Amino acid sequence: MKIVVIGGTGLIGSRVVERLRRQGHEVLAASPNTGVNTLTGEGLAEALQGAQVVIDVANSPSFTDEAAMDFFRTAGTNLLAAEAAAGVGHHIALSVVGTERLQASGYFRAKLVQEELIRTSPTPWTILRSTQFFPFITGIIQSGAVGDEVHLPAALIQPVSADDVAAALVDLALGAPVNGTVEIAGPEAIRLTDFAEEYLSTMEDRRPVIADPTSLYFGAALRDDTLTPGPNPLLGKDTLEDWLRQSISAD
Repeated sequence: MKIVVIGGTGLIGSRVVERLRRQGHEVLAASPNTGVNTLTGEGLAEALQGAQVVIDVANSPSFTDEAAMDFFRTAGTNLLAAEAAAGVGHHIALSVVGTERLQASGYFRAKLVQEELIRTSPTPWTILRSTQFFPFITGIIQSGAVGDEVHLPAALIQPVSADDVAAALVDLALGAPVNGTVEIAGPEAIRLTDFAEEYLSTMEDRRPVIADPTSLYFGAALRDDTLTPGPNPLLGKDTLEDWLRQSISAD
């Protein structure tokens, strides 16, 4: 089976490509670095020729409102049109748990536009919505830095490993289109403030984490149900303890 992975050289995409190749599939890792650009359309038609499945894990290079909207709308429109022309049988896209609850953020408004383009396209589809990847805590901490403190909302999150998300995408690619949304989360829920404290402690960073109900998550206010999945999500295997142990050994 020929499978094209859009964003196939990134954090998730590279893992998906590796898993699929190990299983003997013909896999194209498509990105601007490999001559395939969904934003301009360059190389798309050639890349999708003969493809049965497309997995889109590409992300906007900028999180600013206008840039994110331009990326997801333009890239999504170009990709879906090229898939229809090529006769692709299954479009799979990676999105974010809670996207519809985060519409105060321009980035998540753009993600919702991407999802709507997929839902109204003629190509059978599956959207995998994931909770936050473990490594995202570094950017979250940076966004909440106030002097020598870190101010974050104490909302619940259920972070997941990149390997678990990649495994789920591979399973979806080898199955029939759902024509609906599937959620994946890590095995444990934790307060965002507690997650930050555990990470900083592991990294021997002594900055205190302050539970601040006025702090925003990339422009959006959080409740306990904003970033956590609904009933019966797919659950990853890797725990926070597993990831922290790996982070220490990586250093």
